[in-house]
Amino acid sequence: MRTFLDFEKPIADLEGKIAELRHLSSTGEINIAEEISRLQVKLDASLKQVYGKLSAWQKVQVARHFDRPHSRDYLTGLIDDFVALAGDKAFAEDPAMIGGIGRFRGRTVIVIGQEKGADTEDRIRHNFGMARPEGYRKAQRLMRLADRFALPVITLVDTPGAYPGVDAEARGQAEAIARSIDICLGLGVPIVSVVIGEGGSGGAIALAAADRVMMLEHAVYSVISPEGCASILWRDGEQAKTAAQAMKMTAEDLKELGIIDRIVAEPLGGAHRAPELAVAAVGDALAEALDELAGRDADSLRQERRMKFLRMGAQQGA
Repeated sequence: MRTFLDFEKPIADLEGKIAELRHLSSTGEINIAEEISRLQVKLDASLKQVYGKLSAWQKVQVARHFDRPHSRDYLTGLIDDFVALAGDKAFAEDPAMIGGIGRFRGRTVIVIGQEKGADTEDRIRHNFGMARPEGYRKAQRLMRLADRFALPVITLVDTPGAYPGVDAEARGQAEAIARSIDICLGLGVPIVSVVIGEGGSGGAIALAAADRVMMLEHAVYSVISPEGCASILWRDGEQAKTAAQAMKMTAEDLKELGIIDRIVAEPLGGAHRAPELAVAAVGDALAEALDELAGRDADSLRQERRMKFLRMGAQQGA
């Protein structure tokens, strides 16, 4: 069963009618292919209309969609001969952060991603994609490995934020995030990051201080969740819709502001409706970015990467 968001009611009604007609058609008693075709055209038009004018809050809902492809789906669809590497060699393995080595379209790469999990049990095991310090230290270990063997790095960002629990704070959550950002900026190999769902707070930028930062069309990327922002500014979580609009957290806003480099188009109706197409689109964007960065020396990569982030927020004429 497909999960529909609250603003998708017209789409849900049409899909329900199509499903009923297909069931009738399968009995062999009546041929209703023409009616199904007519409804399919109407469904496509409805999808274009609804998804062509999503508000920021609606994009937050799409980015969090239960059926949206996660990091493991991209690993399965894009990376051949993948070998997972576990643990931070200091404390523990963190299932919220996955990574390893594999081949992407003939190129050996290190891949690191935040994994939310596919169902309730899996999400609990992966802590809903919220990594603890050992997760970020695992990411650091993999990035250092990439630097040592001159391998490009691909990161997949999908987290509401780093885990804010007492145990994480006790083990140095802030330091682990800061160190991850520092290592990203100091890599002598290409690093390309894709925000595939939620990019929340320092937990996201820890993997996204990259040469090229891309976002899926309906992903979001911000310093805090809309609910968190609303609770701070208005002390009212119900103001999350207002906060989402004000925070400029959509791919279009961030591209205009120069925070990201590219928007990757999603299938009609969002990545959750056609995960294979979304994975393929990300693969094409990654290949183009890595081709563009290939052959650059370590010093120029570091310099351009650092300048890229230093330019953000600079005032014209200041």
